[in-house]
Amino acid sequence: MRSSLADLRGNSQQIEQWQGRVLVVNFWATWCAPCREEIPALMRVQKKHDSKRVKIVGIAIDNADKVRDYASKMKIDYTLLIGSIDTMEMVKEAGNRAGVLPFTLVLDRTGKVVHTHTGMLTEAALDALLAPLL
Repeated sequence: MRSSLADLRGNSQQIEQWQGRVLVVNFWATWCAPCREEIPALMRVQKKHDSKRVKIVGIAIDNADKVRDYASKMKIDYTLLIGSIDTMEMVKEAGNRAGVLPFTLVLDRTGKVVHTHTGMLTEAALDALLAPLL
């Protein structure tokens, strides 16, 4: 998965910079109710695992101002990037042909996608996916 997206400050971030860690990439939007429901679980999983071993990255398919406001209100403490309509092509190429949100990719330490999940993930389900990769 190769991509460069802006963070909440407008700085370009390369997804590859987190290679060497297990990476959870969650595609979401502020207008998506299931997306909002799973954010606390993603935050707990990030806290539970040393960020040197597991990195949660949320890619919002949304307006940057709305994402900044929502992230501040919810105190989202994992990395957030701003996607675009082009990002949805990446989602479709990863197997989510319908473009449903939320959509989550789990990448191993080498950057290989080892799991995809369409729909909301619970903390327990995500822990189960991560366990064999740690």
